Amino acid sequence: MIKRKLGKTGLDVSLLGFGCMRLPLLDKSKPDSVDVPEAIRMIRKAIDGGVNYVDTAYPYHGTDHMKPGRSEDVVRQALADGYRERVFLATKLPTWAVETRADMDRILDGQLRRLGTGYLDLYLVHNIVAPVWPKMRELGVFSFLDAARKDGRIRHPAFSFHDQYSLFRQVLAAYDWEMAQIQYNYLDVDYQAGWRGLADAYARGLGLVIMEPLRGGFLVSNLPDACREVLRERRPDWSPVDWALRWLWNQPEVGVVLSGMSAMAQVEENVRIAESVAREAFTPADSAALDRVRAHFSGRLDANCTACGYCLPCPQGVAIPKIFSLYNEYCLSDVKDVMERARNLYGMTMTSQEKAENCVGCKACEDKCPQHIPIAGLMSKAAAVLAVGA
Repeated sequence: MIKRKLGKTGLDVSLLGFGCMRLPLLDKSKPDSVDVPEAIRMIRKAIDGGVNYVDTAYPYHGTDHMKPGRSEDVVRQALADGYRERVFLATKLPTWAVETRADMDRILDGQLRRLGTGYLDLYLVHNIVAPVWPKMRELGVFSFLDAARKDGRIRHPAFSFHDQYSLFRQVLAAYDWEMAQIQYNYLDVDYQAGWRGLADAYARGLGLVIMEPLRGGFLVSNLPDACREVLRERRPDWSPVDWALRWLWNQPEVGVVLSGMSAMAQVEENVRIAESVAREAFTPADSAALDRVRAHFSGRLDANCTACGYCLPCPQGVAIPKIFSLYNEYCLSDVKDVMERARNLYGMTMTSQEKAENCVGCKACEDKCPQHIPIAGLMSKAAAVLAVGA
């Protein structure tokens, strides 16, 4: 598998990284019900296939973002038996759980214990957004990073970002970061940091790690038939995953593309694609095909949901990501049968408690959403088009 230098970190990283946010579950309604043996098999399969970058975070696979999830512990188990020495390991400081400078050290030390390692190759200040950025600066996050780097607990300071480009520029200039992680895919070229943030960070020498390359699976499972036909006509042998990953890897600014794999088949497909990149170039004609796909989506995507699950659990039990998936499928299609299918799935596969009609507008979810989606307002719109009799 091709490796690229990750900016000023100097690390030689694989094109594909394993994001441990969507590990396989025993019960899909319970994010902490990780199928641990299968998750270990998948992570090790990816590493054996050439992946050398593993990413996790404090809240992944938990039920309360203020407490550690299960992901870090599962990663520790997967990286036993010599696998830790074969990868660069990244986790993140939960900005929302930090109230004092001492919290930063306490949280990091707990993460090191859960991960079973003496150091982290990369440590990210997680989910930088406008409300938390001043707080983190005031609490001394930069002195914390400097101290943790000096005492060997972390090697390369970094951040992940979920806000507007103007804030991204401020964050870049505020500290000697070595890596930035941003949401970026062929639909989100102007969203959040976007292509301008990618270029700015690269010009400063930062390594770039890409999250949500498939938009939480949207660019695979919700791709309209008209878009699939455009891509199939151009490259009959490429899957929607091929298109999304290859578009990213065609850009020299991109270091690692994180894939949140939840099934062994996804590991195998992603590794196959990464291995084939050197043999099959992404051409201007391929870019033109994606331009046509992007034009189809223009103005239609009402809910920029990536199914990250940060909004959950809803106090009322509303299944927010699932609703947005069906709502976007409805809004993006011109085909009556497809629109009707979304409504039928909404009616048949969701309990009354899970449905959008059960939203009371408390907006507890909106405070946690990294995409800043006006969830409460969109719940009423989703109910209006998806509910039986609408």
